[in-house]
Amino acid sequence: MKFEETGLEGLTIEFQALEDIMENAGFHYVYDYERVTFDYKIVSQVRDEVYYFRVQAYAVEGEIPSPHSAVKLMAPILGKHYYPHGVEYDEEFPKNIIDKCNKKIDLVKNQIKEEAL
Repeated sequence: MKFEETGLEGLTIEFQALEDIMENAGFHYVYDYERVTFDYKIVSQVRDEVYYFRVQAYAVEGEIPSPHSAVKLMAPILGKHYYPHGVEYDEEFPKNIIDKCNKKIDLVKNQIKEEAL
């Protein structure tokens, strides 16, 4: 599921600032020098299902994880994990999971906008 019109997509921010904001919000990241994915893992206690809320970005100046590289944010996405196959994004998601993701967007959006280049 892609979250549209969140106010995050298209923002450019210094990588170090984004890393600090996202880690303070409970996200962990992986990178490959050109792209970075910040993951927030959600475990549903009701159904014992695992979801990943992801905020992705790509380098527009420098390389990730250089602290002063600039990255541009993409639209956040939500996926459900299916062991051992991976994450599927074209699903019907429970309202409480979507609401949790929207709260995370609100939590980080203002901080990111303050730091945006």
